[in-house]
Amino acid sequence: MVALAHWNAVPRDEAVRELLPCCASTAWAGRVAGGRPYADVGAVVAAGAAAVEGLPWTEIGEALAAHPRIGERPAGDNREAGWSRREQAGAAAAGESTAAALVAANRAYEERFGHVFLIFATGRTADEMLAAARSRLDNDEATERRVVREELSKITKLRLERLFEA
Repeated sequence: MVALAHWNAVPRDEAVRELLPCCASTAWAGRVAGGRPYADVGAVVAAGAAAVEGLPWTEIGEALAAHPRIGERPAGDNREAGWSRREQAGAAAAGESTAAALVAANRAYEERFGHVFLIFATGRTADEMLAAARSRLDNDEATERRVVREELSKITKLRLERLFEA
């Protein structure tokens, strides 16, 4: 956790580093850090959402590259890995057949769209995530990009709230 008043006052590069576990797009982190100082966490979250909305697809791709596949337990003890493990708790509880189906769905999704399947996993079961992955395989590219941006925005919002929670 980071105190908002402290984060508002640190040098820009340090503020950006603190934000990157929330969304791994350097452009996103630069935009949000560049809006300091923020009066409250709600203002940071709003700025984060606006920044995700304004990202070009290449920057979305940078953020996606930092996300583990659904069902793969991220290694490491850094903030982002810990958050991912917590968010994907439902996938971690999957039975053997569901876990294997998630691997296959991830593979099919990546072959179809060229990037990791991203979903706001918090509170979802492995079966719910699997059903979403299978369903989204039917999306066209434009629809899926819109869905990915929405999912990234939800994940980013949650992580910003966690970063600054008191």
